[in-house]
Amino acid sequence: MKRVFDILASAAGLIVFGPVILILAALVRRDSPGPGIFAQERVGRGERPFTCYKLRTMRQGTVSAASHDTPVSAVTPLGATLRKWKLDELPQLWNVFKGEMSFVGPRPSLPVQSDVISARRAQGVFALRPGITGLAQVHDIDMSQPERLAEADARYLATRSFLGDILLIFQTITGKGRGDRVGTGQT
Repeated sequence: MKRVFDILASAAGLIVFGPVILILAALVRRDSPGPGIFAQERVGRGERPFTCYKLRTMRQGTVSAASHDTPVSAVTPLGATLRKWKLDELPQLWNVFKGEMSFVGPRPSLPVQSDVISARRAQGVFALRPGITGLAQVHDIDMSQPERLAEADARYLATRSFLGDILLIFQTITGKGRGDRVGTGQT
């Protein structure tokens, strides 16, 4: 039932939000040099790598690192707004449609985040497709806390249900959780 929901809802989302994604991508390009859509390798189900798509919120040339290891000065003015309203996640509807992600699951990590990968491996979390949102996100647990993150992801794995997923999606849409935070340092 979850995969059927993911396919139908992501297809509908791509139809409805496709023009919004294109407009926002054009605005991102206008705001700062570089592509509007950002593609980055992430770790997926079974620890298989996949390309994750997002609206670019950081300046071109920012080093590929976890958000909490990236200085706040790397975020563009438009990018800050996109992140605040979680609009930068819209292109991930394509990842959900393709089956690389789900609407709800553990947030996909970067291949260089070995501490997150190890903690999740120990908890069996890679049995799940990564998600646009999840239990950890709505409880403000980000990847700067790998053990705590893996525990929340494992709790989701053990207790997941379709109605629970709908609740997590609703909580995300209504603003619960802040998403991945960027570092406080300057470049």
